[in-house]
Amino acid sequence: MKRVLVVAAVIERNGKVLVSLRRPKGERASLWEFPGGKVEQGEGERAALARELREELGVRAAIGEEYARVDHLYPDLQVELALFRCALHTGEEPKPLACEEVRWVSRRDLPGLPFCEADIPVLTRLAEEDDARR
Repeated sequence: MKRVLVVAAVIERNGKVLVSLRRPKGERASLWEFPGGKVEQGEGERAALARELREELGVRAAIGEEYARVDHLYPDLQVELALFRCALHTGEEPKPLACEEVRWVSRRDLPGLPFCEADIPVLTRLAEEDDARR
């Protein structure tokens, strides 16, 4: 079975988290995910995430500390997902360049969206942290 290392960003602004909608064709079509993508051969995780954010959303971001790491087995693929806290550079506005849509969503509304399975443990953690803040 094919194994891939995927990096993704947890970007928050004004109490909301940035998520992107996969295109309607291809693997895991029309599901929400945290923006990011596959790490290429010889590429570091943070460098890959910075590249993916430029390619997918047209933004520059500061890549911060690792937030979570999830191993998930899909029927066709084994995914290691590394999520990093990120901050968009001043004035950067994400655009859906390589996805169907981007949206800012409150932490507690995240679990209500249809997400890629590998992202679900992260949704739960974000929602729990939000509850703990209240």
